[in-house]
Amino acid sequence: MNSKLTQWLTYTPYKDFKLTIASADASFRKYYRLSRGTSSYLMMDSSLEKESLKPFIEVTAKLLEVDVHAPKIWLKNLEDGFLILEDFGHTHYLDLLNTTNFQTLYRDAIDTIVKMQNASTATLPIYDKEFLHNEMDLMQEWYIEKKLRVSLSLQQKELLKNSLESISEVLLCQPQGVFVHRDFHSRNIMRRDDGSIGVIDYQDAMSGAITYDLVSLLKDCYIAFERSSIEKLALEFRDKKKLKVDDATFLKWFDFMGLQRHIKVLGIFSRLHIRDNKEGYLKDIPLTLKYVLETAKRYKETQALAQLLKEIQ
Repeated sequence: MNSKLTQWLTYTPYKDFKLTIASADASFRKYYRLSRGTSSYLMMDSSLEKESLKPFIEVTAKLLEVDVHAPKIWLKNLEDGFLILEDFGHTHYLDLLNTTNFQTLYRDAIDTIVKMQNASTATLPIYDKEFLHNEMDLMQEWYIEKKLRVSLSLQQKELLKNSLESISEVLLCQPQGVFVHRDFHSRNIMRRDDGSIGVIDYQDAMSGAITYDLVSLLKDCYIAFERSSIEKLALEFRDKKKLKVDDATFLKWFDFMGLQRHIKVLGIFSRLHIRDNKEGYLKDIPLTLKYVLETAKRYKETQALAQLLKEIQ
């Protein structure tokens, strides 16, 4: 445990609270729970990436302004990288989701996305074509070359490049400029004691495509449900947003957004294992790859990509 953290706590109103490990995430942040009697708070230790605190604080304010339950910030120590936050409890969506309740839970989360998309995007970085491609390029470097240890031929590299161009073209055709959480999935959605949704881990928010958070939710890398129900829920979101677009076009936007995200995630999960020694994410690669292959096979622009990925496994 960070000695600076325990030392700082002795000068705060929480000095007599019990400190226990709550969790660590895919970054270098750590979380502790401060508890005394029935009172409980979360302690965020961002001492290894202090630069993430400012966007976290700014995005928290944006979400609270539009009635999204982001954790209130009770105490800040920006110099050392510590925050004391409202505690949403222990129950993540991943702990609750099953085949009988997922539609109800996802509808509640979709309502939260609609609210999030009312948040101000002023000061948020833009999810532009260059950024979309920088993310997708992680797959070649970390998944194909470093994890699978495959060297692509010039012809295969060209095929991959063309496929990724096709994906970004479709993505940039859909409405842009809305608040994007960027990691709105079952591990970052909390069920609070009053039954409402609490949203966490949003400090990397950007201004981007309308389907990004929807696909993060409905095509989750940690849990999956049958496509027919997922399509229905996706179209319900379209209707809630009053988007005047036919089913096939919207589902293509949704699917190609999923392709971009899951291609990126193949790279990120591989990097977490290889560079950061976090092996836990390896077990989530098969589902992520399944999403990519199933979706890529469905559309003519990406069928060659599906074939390439199948060949190099």
